[in-house]
Amino acid sequence: QVQLVESGGGLVQAGDSLRLSCAASGRTFSRLEMGWFRQAPGKEREFVARIRWSGENIVSPESVKGRFTISRDNAKNTVYLQMNSLKSEDTAVYYCAGRFKVFGPYDYWGQGTQVTVSS
Repeated sequence: QVQLVESGGGLVQAGDSLRLSCAASGRTFSRLEMGWFRQAPGKEREFVARIRWSGENIVSPESVKGRFTISRDNAKNTVYLQMNSLKSEDTAVYYCAGRFKVFGPYDYWGQGTQVTVSS
């Protein structure tokens, strides 16, 4: 069974950078499409970025494109989210997730890491 654990969140000022990490257990990480999501207070969970097992087909919405970069290191069973030029509206709990079927739901979720951006 796959377990995901996020780390790297914290309190930063607007314009700062953070690098989130998500460590996965199990021997099937290389076959998982991984994604990052976030949820701000009073809002629905929002898609942030995704990356396939090969590192191809990286997708992110316009709200973070150009500022956030997703990457993965299959040898370390880890996916990263590099966040630059952070804004107050980026404040949220960030979750990593994984799925085996690219057209299916994300079946595995971490507990989340809090990112707070002060202005």
